[in-house]
Parts: sequence; C-alpha cells; structure tokens
Amino acid sequence: MTGSESEVGRRIRLAFERETRRLKIGQIVPLKTLRSGAKESKKYAQILSSVSAIGLVEAPVVTPDRKQPATYFLLDGLMRIEALKDLGIDEVECLISTDDEAYTYNKRVNRLAAVQEHRMIVRAVDRGVPAERIAEALGLDIHTIRRRFRMLDGICADAVEQLKDTSCPLSVFDLLRRMVPIRQVEAAELMVGQNNFSTMFAKALLVATPENQLVDPRKRKPAGATAVTSEQISRMERELASLQSQVKSVEETYGVDNLHLTVAKGYIAKLLTNSRVVRWLSQHRQEYLPEFQAIAEIGNIGPDRTAAE
Repeated sequence: MTGSESEVGRRIRLAFERETRRLKIGQIVPLKTLRSGAKESKKYAQILSSVSAIGLVEAPVVTPDRKQPATYFLLDGLMRIEALKDLGIDEVECLISTDDEAYTYNKRVNRLAAVQEHRMIVRAVDRGVPAERIAEALGLDIHTIRRRFRMLDGICADAVEQLKDTSCPLSVFDLLRRMVPIRQVEAAELMVGQNNFSTMFAKALLVATPENQLVDPRKRKPAGATAVTSEQISRMERELASLQSQVKSVEETYGVDNLHLTVAKGYIAKLLTNSRVVRWLSQHRQEYLPEFQAIAEIGNIGPDRTAAE
C-alpha cells in the first residue's frame, strides 16, 4: 500500500465491522419499545412464521454500549428480536455498526433484494423445506413461491451479477428472459445506470430490443395503432433519465432537510411557550402567529419509520 492509499484508509471509517457477531439476546438493549398491538399484526405473524420456518434472513443491527462492555444497543430489527424471544431462541447473529445513530442507519439500509430472496428460497428448498411452508412463512401464495424459485431460469450470470443487490420486481426478470444473454446484460446495465428497475422501464427496453436479440423473434412487437415508435422510446428514455436525476437529488438531501425542519419546528414550539413572544407577535405580526402555531403542532416530519422493523 502506498503512502497516499494509507492516508485514505486512515480517513475512511467503515460503517460496520467486517464480520458479524453472535450475541446473547440478553446483551441487546432496544432503543424503543414495540408499539401497542404490534404482536397481533399480520406483519409480526409473518416474521414469526418466517423465522421459525427458514431462520433469520436479515441480521439485526447493533452498536456497542461505550459505557458497559458486552452490552449492545439495537438500531434495527426490533420485531425480529421479539420473534426470536417468542420462539425461545437466546442467541442471534448481528451486524455490528460503528455508528450509534439509528436514524443514519435506517436512511441507508437496503432491504432484501429480489435475487437474494430467490437464493433464500432455493436454499430453503434444498434443505428440504416444503414450498407450502415457505409460502406460509412469507405470507405468499404457493404460485408466487414457485415463480420466485424459477426466477433466474434463462437469465445469464452476468445480468444476475448486475442486479443482485437491486430492487428489481419479479416481472422484470420475466421480461429479461425474452432477450438473448448479451441484450440481458445491456438492459441490466441500463437499469443500473439509470437507477430505474421498474417494470415500465424494462418493457421499454424490451420494445427497443432488435428482433435478432430476442429469444423468440416470432413474438413480434405490437403493430398499428398500438406500436411504439423509436421517437417515443427516445423521449421516454430522456424523461425517465430526467426524473431519476430529480429523485436522486431529493434522496441525497432528504436527511439534512428533514433534520433542519425538525430543529426549526422545535425552536418555534419553544418560542411559543414564551408568553411575551406570543403577545408581541399578536400585536405586531398577527399574520405570523397562526403559521407558527401550525408549524409547532405538526406531529411528525417525514414518513413514520416504525413500520420498517
């Protein structure tokens, strides 16, 4: 390693430890309590059934308590921990975060990708778990489980590698399967490049595929009034690229903007507890007072994240 590489290595701190760690459930301290009625919800029943049938898919995320050795704070996975407790399991494999901010983690977390879910189902079937039990555990019908089991049939390895960590829906792979391998890779690269994994975008790529790059050229594209012209495809691609750029810009600034709004709301709410401030506003800036009161009464800025467990 060169001196400059060493310097970069010292400046960059990993967000998580490289290896997971097996912990006793009793060592993990939740930062919040399970909301009332959560254990009676359909989602909790699915988690409980899934953990019982095929084991834990996503490891809970914890961070060490700096003041008490061998104690860890739970950043993500409260429902999973509760399910393990209810099943009588006293140990769990955990991902160790070097950042103790649950907000930071939840903003950056990537949920289970379609390819990873496919591999999980294949692994469970290889272990002898019946498809009916997997369907019950995941809250899906048996037909969907069979489709997900066969999801990568006819998809080339390079395209799978491109899409393995993405949020591609099942229908995208059905469309890719109609293309020859080299076109599958091109389509996967375009989806990754645009950060667009929607079925609509995949359909547009299929329509734009030359017939000699289709698995079955006899399945011709729609003709007549329903035909899609090359100009329409080009316009669609430009509009999608512009939309994705706007969405990416919002995603990058969402956390900071949300924090600023939360701080501003708290500051205004504190100001309105001062009777002198309220009296001055009512006398000199009457139009501001109802607006400030409306801001102070906002219950929650941004989406409720309690369902993300």
